[in-house]
Amino acid sequence: QVQLVESGGGLVQPGGSLRLTCSASGIIFRTYVMTWYRQAPGEERELVANISKTGHRKNYSDSVQGRFTISRDNVKNTADLQMNNLKPEDTAVYYCGASLGTRAYWGQGIQVTVSA
Repeated sequence: QVQLVESGGGLVQPGGSLRLTCSASGIIFRTYVMTWYRQAPGEERELVANISKTGHRKNYSDSVQGRFTISRDNVKNTADLQMNNLKPEDTAVYYCGASLGTRAYWGQGIQVTVSA
């Protein structure tokens, strides 16, 4: 059974930091591209960042470039999203995704709220 479980979300003030972790089981983790998405109320799901199987290639949306860092540990089967200098517009439910060709799996999501 495939499971992707997000952790590390919560409430933070503007300018603060959070680190999200996606813990994967039931897949050969090192063979999957890992992606973080987010969805704010009333908006479509947005790709935040993704990372290649080896971790050598990373892509970021323009809105988080320079503030967020994606990483992965193919021994621990985890993918992290370090979020710095958070802004109110970063408030959303954040989802972890794993993809391999046409195969894709999702976590249930975790709330991140940036507010004073």
